[in-house]
Amino acid sequence: MQTSNAFPRNAQQLMCALLLAAAGAFTAAGAASPAEHPVVKRKVSLPPSAELHYNIEAKQRGLEVTGEALVKWNNANNKYSVNAETRAMLIGKILEASSEGDIDSYGLAPGRFVDKRFRREPSTTTFNRELNTINFTQSAENYPLKGGEQDRTSIIWQLIAVARGNADKFTSGSEWLFFVAGPRDAEQWSFKVIGREKIRTGQGDVNAVHVFRAPPPGDQGQKLDIWLAPSSDWYPVRLRFTDPDGDFIEQTLDSVNKKPVK
Repeated sequence: MQTSNAFPRNAQQLMCALLLAAAGAFTAAGAASPAEHPVVKRKVSLPPSAELHYNIEAKQRGLEVTGEALVKWNNANNKYSVNAETRAMLIGKILEASSEGDIDSYGLAPGRFVDKRFRREPSTTTFNRELNTINFTQSAENYPLKGGEQDRTSIIWQLIAVARGNADKFTSGSEWLFFVAGPRDAEQWSFKVIGREKIRTGQGDVNAVHVFRAPPPGDQGQKLDIWLAPSSDWYPVRLRFTDPDGDFIEQTLDSVNKKPVK
């Protein structure tokens, strides 16, 4: 980590920026209306349960920061859960995010998404399957449940499941749409496959599929690059969040521990 006398004074501001990126909390240009909420059913193949450890490197507001993230993915008995914890050097735990729910014909069917950020109260997004609505503790917005909706933690794993189930179509230039809920609202996300690239990880060089998610047209928000490894059950080996000013946060896989669910 770069040493700087300014770091303690700016630590909380820096962590806020880091939290947004680590959580994938993109700034929406505007929440999607029900008419813009497509229902798309695709073949899915969920990866086996695993714990993934990542090293984090970031540049925010002229400062360099390092940290680590642990992601616990469980898939068993038609249920799933994802728990992610992010820590920054000298600061400690800065983010906890979790998603849990069922597995249905669309893939992951979230029931609850909880986002807990540094020194803030947790936010909860509920996918009410009885009333067929998505509700938020942080806003009065609500959206209809039509099938296939995701949250900002489950979406990575739904993307993996779609890639595994459609490997022959998950090729350069293809586009994949999802309806994704955050802490306050929901919108359509578009992922485009860029191509195959070699990525250096803690386990050596890996041939990965590069997938890119840009903000909606007219939105100057954050960009997301994901590299998925077909040779390792399509687990994400790198994620990079880039701000319009060039600041970034990058998570690179250090280790994978495939664990049966108890």
